[in-house]
Amino acid sequence: MYRGFDQATLDREYSPSSRVADMGVYLREYASASLAARRALAFREYRYGPLDCERLDFFPAGRARAPLVVFVHGGYWQELDKSDSSFPATGFLSAGAAFAAIGYGLAPAFSLPEIVDQVRRALRWLLAHAGELGVDRIHLVGHCAGAQLVLAALLADEALAAVSGVTALSGVYDLEPVRLSYVNGPLGLDRRTAAELSPIRQLCRPLPPLLVAVGGIETAEFARQHEEFVLAARRWAPVRDLVLPARNHFDIPFDLADPASPLGAAQSRALGLQ
Repeated sequence: MYRGFDQATLDREYSPSSRVADMGVYLREYASASLAARRALAFREYRYGPLDCERLDFFPAGRARAPLVVFVHGGYWQELDKSDSSFPATGFLSAGAAFAAIGYGLAPAFSLPEIVDQVRRALRWLLAHAGELGVDRIHLVGHCAGAQLVLAALLADEALAAVSGVTALSGVYDLEPVRLSYVNGPLGLDRRTAAELSPIRQLCRPLPPLLVAVGGIETAEFARQHEEFVLAARRWAPVRDLVLPARNHFDIPFDLADPASPLGAAQSRALGLQ
């Protein structure tokens, strides 16, 4: 098995829930905080493609020439939705940034190449409509599977080079061990597709500045993927590397829009808000 792990150990290493008492606590908080944001803030849903899942929610900043934070959720390409991803909007809007949450199709109904293409098209749509949305730069944020999706889309499409920066949280950057784990059941990745969609294996041209963060309460494999991606990406982009000792895989996104936290302060600087 991969890196000498037996199947049970590899599966556990790619189970972030193995490092917390109850994953459901965090998922419920995503949903409740997102619902509160959607009730309190003005937003508009846009279609970026013809399918029902190809929609995004946009929360305007209320001022011209604002930065836009685009959030791509995790859930191992199989769970969650843009409606669970609105919770950072409150903090970002208070700081003067606009916010968008991208929806995409989930496995097994959609293959991973199809999901990457959906995110790519959503990002193209946002870049094409930036002027009418009142934003002058776009910063991408991906959490877990969302980090893979953001980076894979960026590396696949030179038209996305106008993106101003990327934040990757607790990301999956090499899909080969994922392919060998239980996670691959709904995905059906083969070796070639896993390599083609692994950001660490596709680094080949300059990238915008990267903020790459991981929680200290993660499995060893998530920590290793973070370290190896940071090392590899430094050849292609300025990289800010953050390890947050008190954070786990699921609560790390809550710091994004909190300027009092190390992650939130680094994110504010990346957006030019500090």
